[in-house]
Amino acid sequence: MRQILILYYSRQGHTRQMARLIARGVETVDGCEALLRTVPAVSSAEQSSSETSTEEASDPFVTLDELKACDGLILGSPTRFGHMASPLKFFLETTSAIWMSGALAGKPAAVFTSTGTLHGGQEATLLSMMLPLLHHGMLITGLPYSETELIHTETGGTPYGASHTAGSDNDRPISESEKKLCIAQGKRIASLSKKLASS
Repeated sequence: MRQILILYYSRQGHTRQMARLIARGVETVDGCEALLRTVPAVSSAEQSSSETSTEEASDPFVTLDELKACDGLILGSPTRFGHMASPLKFFLETTSAIWMSGALAGKPAAVFTSTGTLHGGQEATLLSMMLPLLHHGMLITGLPYSETELIHTETGGTPYGASHTAGSDNDRPISESEKKLCIAQGKRIASLSKKLASS
């Protein structure tokens, strides 16, 4: 089985819901399974693990071994001033040994995000998550416009990766367009992982 790691940080639960939809997309591809993992919150003062919320604790915390062993990676975070959230960045900064070994080089990767408002920094956040993956030598893939939801969406959805607009009160459900794009992203990375393995 090809194992696609869906690694996310979620505070309000929207990114976690997206991760579940992406996992559904992964598991539509024969021979592929989704591994859902999150990261602990960090203290901005001490940069150490702290107590997690119910949302964060809904999936196990990722280990470096799980990251190293994955056959593809889909990374998700809410936006924080146009960047990924600090808990996810903090975890990625612990991956130097994996970077030095080249364990992720040549593996497919994608990113996804959720924001409160339509222009809340979705694309900037997605780009910020791509940078460490490029340093790891991963093969970044977005969503092509052959996914026609990208053309018609009036909520989230970008060619850089799946996205969701949660609303200023964080109460807006994931739209049908956003759901379809999440599922498509999971399917895309799983399919690419299989193709790379057979080439």
